[in-house]
Amino acid sequence: MLIRAAHPDDAPAVVALRALVYPYLVRGVESTRQMITEPPPGEEWTAFVAEVDGRVAGWVSAYRNGGTSEADFGEVSLLHVHPEQRGRGVGGALLAEALGHLRPLGIRRVRTGALTDSLPFARRHGFTPSRELRYSALDLRATPPLPDTRDGVRLLPLAGLDPRRMHAVHVAAAADEPGDAPADAIGYASWRYEVWDNLGLDREASTAVEVDGELVAFSLVKRDGDRMWSDMTATVPAYRGRRLARLAKLAALHHARARGVTVAYTSNDESNAPMLAINERLGYRPVAAQWSCLAELN
Repeated sequence: MLIRAAHPDDAPAVVALRALVYPYLVRGVESTRQMITEPPPGEEWTAFVAEVDGRVAGWVSAYRNGGTSEADFGEVSLLHVHPEQRGRGVGGALLAEALGHLRPLGIRRVRTGALTDSLPFARRHGFTPSRELRYSALDLRATPPLPDTRDGVRLLPLAGLDPRRMHAVHVAAAADEPGDAPADAIGYASWRYEVWDNLGLDREASTAVEVDGELVAFSLVKRDGDRMWSDMTATVPAYRGRRLARLAKLAALHHARARGVTVAYTSNDESNAPMLAINERLGYRPVAAQWSCLAELN
């Protein structure tokens, strides 16, 4: 086994591994290559792969969370380990490299994710389960019809919008999103990288809602071929309770279906009852459960 820094040419093997281990996660080859080649600004992001007999058998990334006001908060992505290599130390070696990257950055608290079956591994490595996350899937052939919009309400594709306008709405809507750390410091540069300039973002399918000329809700579509990920659906606080998030998401799903998408995936914190209810009414069904896990670094 060899643990080494990831390089752009690893992208196809990493995506193939992800499809095997986490088939409900959607990030394509070009988007993955972009992330390795030009990491997110200001996050000191890095990634490692595990090679076994010259083939990629594991993947992990680690970085400073730049979207929160909490100081020294770091992230370790979900460990990807090929099923045939589990129990042979691949996951532990990748995690050690990731934490070794974060410690010199002054990171004091770190979050990672673990499927329910992987919680014993997380606990052995000093992580404590914190919040449960639900992954869900929707066959777009079963998408409910799109209702007529009320007067003063317009559905707009992201393609024609000013990115700074979208950033402002995203920041306002995400500030109270459930999580282990507040998402209250999303800078424009990092947002452009993660959202607007992401090669996986479908700006024609992604939809925003405008009410009387004010942008108030949106649903983002990131796709890889005929699969899509609902990256975020949200409404600014002053306009919640008007079914605008559901409208934005339903419109985005219809646009995505018209553009060749057949299945949609998403995830939600189990405490986010309003969004879970929206997804259930749209026809999403659970496909996996994951826990966010926290550890203090020495």
